[in-house]
Amino acid sequence: MAGSEGFLTLTIRMRVRPEPECEEELVDLLKRYRDALNHSVEKILEEKATSLSKAHALLYRELKEAFHLPSRIAMDCYREALSIAKSWLSNPNKGTMPKAKTLRLWLTPGLSYRIEGNYVGVLGGYRLRIAGWDRRYDQYPGGEARLVYKDGKFFLMIFKRVPRPSKHAQKGVLAVDVNEKEIVFGNGMIEERRETAIGRALRYKKLAEKLQQKYSSARYNAWLRRRSILKRVRHFHRKARNIIESSLQEAGRKATREVLLRQVQRMAEEEGHPQEGQAFPQKGPQHHRRLGEEGLARDSTR
Repeated sequence: MAGSEGFLTLTIRMRVRPEPECEEELVDLLKRYRDALNHSVEKILEEKATSLSKAHALLYRELKEAFHLPSRIAMDCYREALSIAKSWLSNPNKGTMPKAKTLRLWLTPGLSYRIEGNYVGVLGGYRLRIAGWDRRYDQYPGGEARLVYKDGKFFLMIFKRVPRPSKHAQKGVLAVDVNEKEIVFGNGMIEERRETAIGRALRYKKLAEKLQQKYSSARYNAWLRRRSILKRVRHFHRKARNIIESSLQEAGRKATREVLLRQVQRMAEEEGHPQEGQAFPQKGPQHHRRLGEEGLARDSTR
């Protein structure tokens, strides 16, 4: 999330599925775009074509003829290559020349892609059905987007600028300390400790490392060349990452639920002990607990 004063730049992630008859053609387009992008970065750095006009004159016709890219996608390709090259040149700690590995496609709104109902139309006659997205920001116009193909799935990342939300009054403070083996959260009223899932994640991490060690030598790393072994190693690493991410998300939800229910209980206790001369309130602790759980359920569905 980034932005300027008064606005935030959000990335809306959509799960999309192409029509079955055009899926192979779309994957082929993404591969050609990746090759064209890497070629463009090398050419821009070699020729020092760091302006948009020079990059256009150097690459536009070549990208159309050699890589068979549509006109607008060819322009998006050298624009992205130019931004990558400039970023690498401005980095004081330059490493190897940047190279794209993930299959992705840079798209311009209205020219490279359009959203029509529950479908996304991509230049070239490709239609992708939207499986789900966050509808809270539908009223804001979409900006540039990136179509990504990873692990056999397509995702569309759309950048949107939305007004910065107004500041709200602080109702309390909750301290959270994330350690390797446990997460501690609390304030002056409560203190909770919850174990992390580091043990389960380390198990898959060790399985991946054992495979790498088994199929490695000083002269040749077989696990990098054998597709089945490489796929298994990546699966273990991905499993470990997913365990850590899901456990942290669950810890955050539990901490929020615990604090909310404690506040509701405190409100109920304050209302349950009226001062002298006041009538006893009709709504008791169970009522406030139910309201708190309903409020939390509404927040989780947003």
